[in-house]
Amino acid sequence: MENAGIVWVVDDDTSIRWVLERALQQAGLTVELFESADAALEQNIESGPSVIITDIRMPGTSGLEFLEQLSRRVPQIPVIIMTAHSDLESAVSSYQGGAFEYLPKPFDMDEVVNLVKRAMDRQATNLAHEMAPGTNGSHRLIGVAPAMQGVFRAIGRLSGSGMTVLISGESGTGKELVAHALYETGANREGPFVAINTAAIPSELLESELFGHEKGAFTGAVTQRIGRFEQADGGTLFLDEIGEMPGPLQTRLLRVLAEGKFYRVGGHQEVKVNVRVIAATNRKLEERVEAGNFREDLFHRLNVIRIKLPPLRDREEDIPALATSFLRRCAEELETEVKTLSPEALAQLKRHGWSGNVRELENTCRWLTVMAPGPSVTLQDLPDEVKLQAGESSNSNWELLLKRSVEQKLALGKNDILGILEPRFERVLIKAALNHTGGHKQEAAKRLGWGRNTLTRKLKELDLES
Repeated sequence: MENAGIVWVVDDDTSIRWVLERALQQAGLTVELFESADAALEQNIESGPSVIITDIRMPGTSGLEFLEQLSRRVPQIPVIIMTAHSDLESAVSSYQGGAFEYLPKPFDMDEVVNLVKRAMDRQATNLAHEMAPGTNGSHRLIGVAPAMQGVFRAIGRLSGSGMTVLISGESGTGKELVAHALYETGANREGPFVAINTAAIPSELLESELFGHEKGAFTGAVTQRIGRFEQADGGTLFLDEIGEMPGPLQTRLLRVLAEGKFYRVGGHQEVKVNVRVIAATNRKLEERVEAGNFREDLFHRLNVIRIKLPPLRDREEDIPALATSFLRRCAEELETEVKTLSPEALAQLKRHGWSGNVRELENTCRWLTVMAPGPSVTLQDLPDEVKLQAGESSNSNWELLLKRSVEQKLALGKNDILGILEPRFERVLIKAALNHTGGHKQEAAKRLGWGRNTLTRKLKELDLES
């Protein structure tokens, strides 16, 4: 293709066009700027750019409509979609539309340049980027935090796929919502979605729940029972808390994953199924494998694709949108007025530790919808476990809050407290510095007193690279 170093930037924001032009030109690339997709479509795209960077929301033709036209006219040109309105639907739509990458704002300029160069390498070798069609069902995943954007991108890349996925994260982080999103955009979306919490069912009953049983297989088996695997045939089976599955059942599950067939309890006729398995765990399965409590071969069979959900304390920028959504939904369910949060109440929600994660925040919003006396929730309306005690309302008392956290962990008999708290402390420092510098890593490292390599290593260690 001619003009192999030309990048088109399409965005109605003048400042975004300016900073991208400067960064890409410094990298030795030729840049052409357009304030709308319509203006870009008037040009000769077929012999123009080697990479296109476009916003999603613009006057006139939107970025996704622009992407659709590009996919028809010049499918060989990599398109990078960027947006300040980061949500799961945009990510999935971008990948399904054929985008090379989905880039939420704000972004690090070094990463943008590297991404453009990767796109050029991809274009130069004529590798097609194709995503199977899917559906965008209604789901409740919300997040602008970098870690959640990584989750959205993973779901988008898996759109149209039937691959096995392992979702890990603390209790209450939304693992089943991610499973639903994977199902709604997956290859087996026309089939059923069946969920089972393996930790909630007694081990002696779990085998029958999963695989079914024949009449007379055991005392009380008066009829044949169809298990969850057969119920999910042609669709998706979500195995929650997979780390708690008993050893003998792990062996049976491994065979089903490998061969797609099994016997009902007490049965002699082999049952064949076509089921996509999505598993979730709040445990570190690697540690359970090392301890001999989880089969290593089953772990590798499940761990084809891993999606890690961040705890709510690591995505405090998502709390306002989550709380607003929960308050609105609870008001609709209870047919009452929608509560709003005062600035002081919202600030305290962002300070709270949320050991129960998103589920705890949702329950708190449900409590506030019923118990808060007025339409606006004040600091005093918050539940006692969420409110700061008297004399602790200032940010200057973070040392006191740290002391309370340490004392609580000591009282619970926790070990390696520094190993637990130090990563959280560093995450706060890094996120604050990157927010202050607009995502510029070198400047953030300087402000923190680190070298650029140290910050890069910390971002990787703390799973903050996205």
